[in-house]
Amino acid sequence: MSSLFTPFKLKDVTLRNRISVPPMCQYSAVDGVTSDWHAVHYAGIARGGAGLVIVEATAVSPEGRITPSCAGLWDDGQAEGMARIAAAIKSAGAVPGIQLAHAGRKANANSPWEGDDHIAPDDARAWETIAPSAIAFGGGLPRVPRAMTLDDIERVKADFVSAAIRARDAGFEWLELHFAHGYLAQTFFSAHTNQRTDGYGGDFARRSRFLLETLSAVRAVWPESLPLTARFGVLEYDGRDEETLSESIAITRHFVERGLDMLNVSVGFTIAETRIPWGSAFLEPIAARVRREAGLPVASSWGMDDPAVAERVIANGSMDLVMVGRAHLADPHWTYKAAQQLGVEKPSWVLPAPYAHWLERYQVQRRTAA
Repeated sequence: MSSLFTPFKLKDVTLRNRISVPPMCQYSAVDGVTSDWHAVHYAGIARGGAGLVIVEATAVSPEGRITPSCAGLWDDGQAEGMARIAAAIKSAGAVPGIQLAHAGRKANANSPWEGDDHIAPDDARAWETIAPSAIAFGGGLPRVPRAMTLDDIERVKADFVSAAIRARDAGFEWLELHFAHGYLAQTFFSAHTNQRTDGYGGDFARRSRFLLETLSAVRAVWPESLPLTARFGVLEYDGRDEETLSESIAITRHFVERGLDMLNVSVGFTIAETRIPWGSAFLEPIAARVRREAGLPVASSWGMDDPAVAERVIANGSMDLVMVGRAHLADPHWTYKAAQQLGVEKPSWVLPAPYAHWLERYQVQRRTAA
């Protein structure tokens, strides 16, 4: 029996296996509105057998987009396309999830294939970026953001709530808050990027405040029966990893107290000068520690595209779900092939019935011909 292919239940939601497709930006929306491409893309991945498919980072406000082509949920006109996507994912047998985000100082950028850098201030597409403190990321993102006022902070928290309501009403059954990757929430928590002297900066408690208040506000409108999760950068690989990880575990305990159901363990990416030890499941021991010390289910990405590795981290209890991203872009049926590789009996069960029927007949024909 494969541990990777056992069901996973969280709240009232049951995934058919422990494989999730994490958010991967498509940079293909217009004014935050998704298109037929998005529906085809997500349905195509879902039909390959993954248990959970999480829609790309979706901005809670126009200023919160990474690029002008990012998806959004800041008005009702965008919700219609998102409802089609949620229905398409669900029709293929997967649970539809969505990630809500605000890019902070990393917003106002060109798409990766157009430079992945800040849009020039004199470009008509450009907009003002905001962050806890007026500190630029650097490199290709040199623009200094405006330090947020208290009114800005209240507005952005309200934007997360409004977007969560639209996601709920659009039919999504799994919500992930983007508290990682150097975007707005992560920069509130990181001492590298938060130099405020008011109630939202300084010591651990004040740097935690924006994240905790946002989580609590969203929890109040998100159905208690559905999972509320977060992707969070628990360390930076900046030479202060133990200190940062200890603080991250401490705030995660507070997340749990405020109703968080699962943590997607990631890297902070708030600074450019890091030495990340990229490799197979390199975050596994970190995720296992967060799971053990914070007392909640965890998932993680990075280096999970080998089915044997994914099986191991689930079987040994390091994680509850594995996030397999770009491998699903290369092959939407990665989950089905992983089941075959792991010797799962009749792995076609992970596919929708029409695919399973014809695939089984094809395999019988091949065996007969052999």
